[in-house]
Amino acid sequence: MDAGLVAPCERPSAVREVRRVKPRPLPKTVAPLPDELLSGWLSRLAAANYCDDAELLAHIEIDTTHGSALDFSIDAAAAEKIASAARVASDVVRSLTFPAMTLREASLTAQMPFQHCLQCSREGLSLRHWRRAWAFDCQVCGTRLVQTLGKTGDEQISEKLIYRARRGAGMLECAARSRGPKQLRRAMRAVTFAMSLKTFRGDPSFAVQNPRSEVRLFCLAAIAAARSHPLAKAAIVSHSIDDYARVALLRAFEKEPRLLAAVDHIAQRRARSTGMMTAESRS
Repeated sequence: MDAGLVAPCERPSAVREVRRVKPRPLPKTVAPLPDELLSGWLSRLAAANYCDDAELLAHIEIDTTHGSALDFSIDAAAAEKIASAARVASDVVRSLTFPAMTLREASLTAQMPFQHCLQCSREGLSLRHWRRAWAFDCQVCGTRLVQTLGKTGDEQISEKLIYRARRGAGMLECAARSRGPKQLRRAMRAVTFAMSLKTFRGDPSFAVQNPRSEVRLFCLAAIAAARSHPLAKAAIVSHSIDDYARVALLRAFEKEPRLLAAVDHIAQRRARSTGMMTAESRS
């Protein structure tokens, strides 16, 4: 008797699931642009249909309120729903996400937007290369990218620092995409050194994706400086550091004993030299 009572209750539910109507295609669609991120395209799609991102995703029956959650991974079912609603091929939807990356590339690719192009953002664009730690200028219009958070004005940033940071960004890209780890390790060592001078704590990969423009630019510039000068000597000679900064500097290289010894030796030698010069001037 129990089995006979249960069966009729389950069958209509199963029939309803099979006959479930797919979300209707959106009234308007927009064509994806080269290098556009899925989240950015979804935002433009929402704007074209006079709704916000969350309303669009709810209509398509995607279980998230933020399109950026789909930029790195999207399953076949979700891609098919979006494709059907936007009247494009599901392969097109998947092409707007990040491809498979090496661990080095992944560590230098921001999970959330940290910089953008002021000019292209006004047109509703959100491009894939903006998420890369080495991206410095917009590949569409050539405008220098700016941090998404914090101050947008950069009147106090010197042109020399911007020039060196741009060079460092190019070197970081080459290092990230090189086959061997040596170039990237050298670049990250330069970033670690710059972090110690800025008394900035955290992972070097995050420092070059930092929303604070002065930290990011300084770290990228350090990569360029390390190419032409011995890193420890160049930084110590060009910066008058106090005891606190010196301790922070030594802490930055605590996992690299040979470099730590070299930095400590140079710092002590420079301190002795400075002391002798001061004594001579007094006599």
